[in-house]
Amino acid sequence: MTSNLNNDATLLIGLVSVSDRASGGVYQDQGIPALQDWLARTLTTPFRVETRLIADEGAQIEATLKELVDQQRCHLVLTTGGTGPARRDVTPEATLAVGTKEMPGFGEQMRQISLHFVPTAILSRQTAVIRETADHAALILNLPGQPKAIAETLGGLKDAEGATLVGGIFAAIPYCIDLIGGPYMETDPAQCKAFRPKSALRAPAN
Repeated sequence: MTSNLNNDATLLIGLVSVSDRASGGVYQDQGIPALQDWLARTLTTPFRVETRLIADEGAQIEATLKELVDQQRCHLVLTTGGTGPARRDVTPEATLAVGTKEMPGFGEQMRQISLHFVPTAILSRQTAVIRETADHAALILNLPGQPKAIAETLGGLKDAEGATLVGGIFAAIPYCIDLIGGPYMETDPAQCKAFRPKSALRAPAN
């Protein structure tokens, strides 16, 4: 896998909400709007999104993730929901099934963030993978289901003076996308400061 496969492409992000009841019309999905709002506030790089609202069915989740990466050619796919220990929670299994590389550090950090709020964070099975094809690659991440938890997980925790207490996972995502050949992503540092080694930094876009 080279490092310059798609770095001139428009950033494309897939957003997948996994919920039996929301997909069945029992209540309105909150996961995708929360993700769209956070990304709109944080990313300064132009991007497009592909959204999917689906049920907690392993085969459907796998098919959706493959379609977003292989056909729609998303560079980043964020899922929300279906990561607990309940019988119907199968998002991590489906994510691992379509991945070619596991990225366990993301799940570890997500649980560390959530543990600042609830002891039941240890029940979360959130994970992340890289999915690679012959000419494309994408990062797939499982996020929490609640809008507040989504924002905390992506952006991290700050004290009353604005100093970072716990780093959010999104700070590492732009460099990960660099390494797998995706577009160069830039963020608003007031929301989430992306980290890259000095050798990987580019001049700010005009």
